[in-house]
Amino acid sequence: MTCTGCGAQDFDEGFLEDGGESSRGYSRWIEGPLQRGIFGGARTMGKPRREVRAFRCRSCGHLELYAGDYV
Repeated sequence: MTCTGCGAQDFDEGFLEDGGESSRGYSRWIEGPLQRGIFGGARTMGKPRREVRAFRCRSCGHLELYAGDYV
């Protein structure tokens, strides 16, 4: 993997925390444009979710995000 910010190839893997109410503790990627429900929250019912894999460049701090496996 090569950093799109500085070209380095040294990364630390981590994750993005989801600290919202009733969260599962990690972020998920959901396909399709954001659609809001009647109370303003995201409409996600029935949409497949993938875990978000995050890598931080040790040289410049840039984050590279990838949609991983289904969760």
